[in-house]
Amino acid sequence: MEGKNQGTNKFIVGIVLAVLTFWLFAQSMINIIPAIQKDLGVSLGTLNIATSLTSLFSGLFIVAAGGISDRAGRKKLTYIGLILSIIGCLLIIFSQSATLLIIGRMVQGISAACIMPATIALVKGAFDGKDRQRALSYWSFGSWGGGGLTTLVGGAIATYMGWRWIFVVSIGIALLSMLLLKNIQESKADEQSKVKFDFTGFFLFIIMMLMINMIVTRGQDFGWTSPLTLGLIGGALATIVIFFAVERKKKNQFIEFSLFKTKAYTGAVVSNFLQNGIAATVVVANTYIQLARGFTPFQTGLLTIGNVIAVLVMIRVGEKMLQKMGARKPMLLAIFIATVGMSMTAMTFLPDLIYIIVVFAGFLISGIGLGMYATPSIDVAVVNIADDKVGVASGIYKMASSLGYSFGIAISTAVYGVLVAIGSIHVAATIGILVNLVFAILALIVVAKTIQPDEGKEKPLQAIQVDKNLVIQQD
Repeated sequence: MEGKNQGTNKFIVGIVLAVLTFWLFAQSMINIIPAIQKDLGVSLGTLNIATSLTSLFSGLFIVAAGGISDRAGRKKLTYIGLILSIIGCLLIIFSQSATLLIIGRMVQGISAACIMPATIALVKGAFDGKDRQRALSYWSFGSWGGGGLTTLVGGAIATYMGWRWIFVVSIGIALLSMLLLKNIQESKADEQSKVKFDFTGFFLFIIMMLMINMIVTRGQDFGWTSPLTLGLIGGALATIVIFFAVERKKKNQFIEFSLFKTKAYTGAVVSNFLQNGIAATVVVANTYIQLARGFTPFQTGLLTIGNVIAVLVMIRVGEKMLQKMGARKPMLLAIFIATVGMSMTAMTFLPDLIYIIVVFAGFLISGIGLGMYATPSIDVAVVNIADDKVGVASGIYKMASSLGYSFGIAISTAVYGVLVAIGSIHVAATIGILVNLVFAILALIVVAKTIQPDEGKEKPLQAIQVDKNLVIQQD
């Protein structure tokens, strides 16, 4: 590993811009579904697949990419991810039907799989202690902050320039990121693992997740009792059983289960999956506001300004709360606040003006929770992991983000789509948004059971001195 504290602000900006290519631009699909549907003439079901596909493919490939970054180099994999991002954007820009759109979304997902764990590992390789927590906060600006800005920026570009320009701008951001990171020192594990990659587990995992995603997103279109849907359900269950049966006996597991022996890491990963599921229900809110309340993508984006500001402010607040009180309290409080905020957007029975005010407030409150959660969660996920495992550990953590967001979108839009087909769009939106309550209850239980009260808390000076003395004695 390279020496600590070698990072500079320029490198942090480059890393943040790399993260933004996914969370800000690739995820802009959540606010431009009606515009793309009108332009390309594809079905809502197909667009729901395309929307969730980037997060799904990110989740599928991110663990493998994290392990590769440990061996091949985190800077190298970041560059590969940025190049793939550019390719994915070009495919989407030139798409005239669903085919290129879907392929481009897949490529963007693989791009994100390369960038996310590699950039987290670059941060850990360059910073220690408070400096690491500060750098991770800025990384979170790109991730959670980019996610908050998605609706506003994507909506503005789509409304006034056309939705394809979102991906033109993304190409420019990727090129700027590559320029800023040109001189950053390479970072890789000191000891190169000679264990072969687990292709069996990797392919089983892909098949399992693709079948589950198809069931959730297309079950209504196929028919819930059709032979195809029942076959997918049976195949998914069988693959889950085979995956765990095969992986338990291996030393070179695709998902390194030994990492989950650390309860705090387990809590961070699982709650991250669920917290992203809560955030993903914004897709239903945005779609409903445009279709039922007549808003343009840009007008919908304006409703999220409070969310963006709250996320960016609360990321640093979450960092300070982590240092003062540990990770558990801010994570629990953050999940509760985010859930309350998103649930407010489900009040579709309100008249237009009152509903819009409530939605603005709900997005703002949700942003407070999302921002507060970011730094405590990610710090807990990496602080107790050995340097030679931080890439794969970060990969699993970000896999949880991507899969949580993907399945949050898939489940909430599937519920919304089913109910729209049989009844009122207002009732459909309410229930589709309130799916977030299921994710929230589970997330609160997981954090309460796995994160210790003082996890991540800044130690008093006396305790730090004792630790140093112990290290000297051991040496």
